[in-house]
Amino acid sequence: MIKKEYKYSELTSKIIGCAMTVHTELGNGFQEVIYQRAMEIEMADVGISFVRELEMPIYYKGQQIGSRRVDFLVEDLVSLELKAIIKLEDVHLAQAINYLEAYDLEVGLLINFGSRSLQFKRLSNKSFKQKNQGNPAIKRNHNSDK
Repeated sequence: MIKKEYKYSELTSKIIGCAMTVHTELGNGFQEVIYQRAMEIEMADVGISFVRELEMPIYYKGQQIGSRRVDFLVEDLVSLELKAIIKLEDVHLAQAINYLEAYDLEVGLLINFGSRSLQFKRLSNKSFKQKNQGNPAIKRNHNSDK
């Protein structure tokens, strides 16, 4: 599952592995918060550092205009958005990409526990729009590749 052409492939593969373990143990049908709690336990067990329900300010022309919460920010590098729905829709993909842009992260994962088989999408932010909007919380060092 590790592909060198994907940024942070080793880390995202570990996260996906945790999600597969959770999905195998719990199956589908629970509310999203149940999977969030299970992922918290599973990622901690394998030594992945994260912050859960991180509130991220949204800036426009240097002014904060709101905030959003990402389910997990993993190792200050990867946004992890969980869903527990029957089918992923474009709106869910757009939401996860917005989180990447809002916090100037390059890589994210969207994982859905609601279907019979685990669904996941690796997301990449090529635009870095928020750098131009004045978000002072944006991290500038994204050079490492885990």
